[in-house]
Amino acid sequence: MPNPLFPFHEYIPDGEPHVFADRIYLYGSHDQEDGTRFCMLDYTLYSAPTHDLSNWKNHGIIYRKDQDPRSKNGKLVDYYAPDCVKGNDGRYYLYYFAAGPNTKPFGPMAVAVSEQPDGPFAYLHDLVNQDGTPLLRYLTNDPCAINDHGHIYLYYGWGLGRDFRGRLLSPLFDFVLSKLLQRDTDEIKNTKPSILSCAFVELEDDMYTVKRGPIPVLDSKTTADKNSELYHHPFYEAPSIRKINDLYYLIYSSGENNELAYATSRYPDRDFRYQGVIISNSDIGYQGNKKAKAFGGTIHGSIERIDDRWYVFYHRLTRNSNFSRQACAEPIEIGEDGRIPQVEITSTGIDGKPFIAEGRYSSFLACNIFHKKRKTKLDEAMFAKEGDQYVIKNIKNGFVVGYKYFDFKGDETILVSLKGNKGKIRVSDGENDAYMLIEDSSVYRTYEIKAGFQGVKPLYLEYIGKGNITLLEIGFKGGRYEENSL
Repeated sequence: MPNPLFPFHEYIPDGEPHVFADRIYLYGSHDQEDGTRFCMLDYTLYSAPTHDLSNWKNHGIIYRKDQDPRSKNGKLVDYYAPDCVKGNDGRYYLYYFAAGPNTKPFGPMAVAVSEQPDGPFAYLHDLVNQDGTPLLRYLTNDPCAINDHGHIYLYYGWGLGRDFRGRLLSPLFDFVLSKLLQRDTDEIKNTKPSILSCAFVELEDDMYTVKRGPIPVLDSKTTADKNSELYHHPFYEAPSIRKINDLYYLIYSSGENNELAYATSRYPDRDFRYQGVIISNSDIGYQGNKKAKAFGGTIHGSIERIDDRWYVFYHRLTRNSNFSRQACAEPIEIGEDGRIPQVEITSTGIDGKPFIAEGRYSSFLACNIFHKKRKTKLDEAMFAKEGDQYVIKNIKNGFVVGYKYFDFKGDETILVSLKGNKGKIRVSDGENDAYMLIEDSSVYRTYEIKAGFQGVKPLYLEYIGKGNITLLEIGFKGGRYEENSL
């Protein structure tokens, strides 16, 4: 099953994967194609049998925006990253945060309930303290939950991204933060160690009343020890909790804003220690890489064991935007010491096996789009839609489009379908290069080259020219390939 996981027109970011019975469910936000803000659509759910991860089913809308009590007078809230947990009563509880025209930043979190994991869900209650007041301490963002032998633990919070680093020493920081968060400056000063923390609460059996907490469990940039690894990968947002062999894994989006990091503890409510990065959606940090290999940014996801193998679910950014994000997944390994080595982003995704160098493949399966010389600025070449086709457009001189991985036999002819300005395409497997000349064309033309690549290798296409091109698809002659299929 390649990345992205779902049809190209579908945008399900912030994925929380959970196995219930014999199916894997991916609960997430729902972006609109070419949306103008995050999470514009109703919650929509996909699931697949645990024995066949290529067979995803769209369950449709499971919770509408007009079901939340904050949606009033035709003004609907937006549903941000949810999580689902099975309660002690056998029902399924969907925790979420709603934001929109009738809300303030970081208002109450809420929970909806269903008899089945695939919904439909119905609004149950806002999360409240023992006295019935809304749970608002710390910043109520991206709730996640776990049923730990009958104890319902919930984590949430918001920290600081890299854009705020220069403000940390400003004497006006608390004032600026109060305006941004719409919280009183006294609350900001008196919330220790910082209002910008990941918080923990334990819930009562009703699934919405706080039994214990909130307790800060992971620091953001404001309070992390400057000499620690956590300071360079601080809590930002998107907590997700898992328990593996009596060890709690708190997975989160770090202040780098392109990576899922994780911390572990023997306890659910204290002593979490940073352990590393699981994945970056720009591949920064993988095997020491310092160059963005894709358009990085907001990332949210988690890990799940499906049958006997572990996977990380995350999202990639498309359309030169933060608001059109697509679900992806990769296999991971958990060592005997509990560590998770960082994995790279791929086109092959959840299956973990290379594509056969036969047939045709959409350009939209690219996992890498980067510039040969630039480190981070990648906002020119982009995933896009052209009519009813999904393409990569505005590929200028020096931009590279990459696919990982193909199993080459050595005798394939590589075909590339594109349009645009004349120039050359450097075709590479990362070690060997071949070049094809291309002509000016306002319609798609197919070019071919026999490169002689052998083994499991990436396929990189670099445009060399003075204009730009749009890439539609790639293909291969040889084996079972049908020449008229491209």
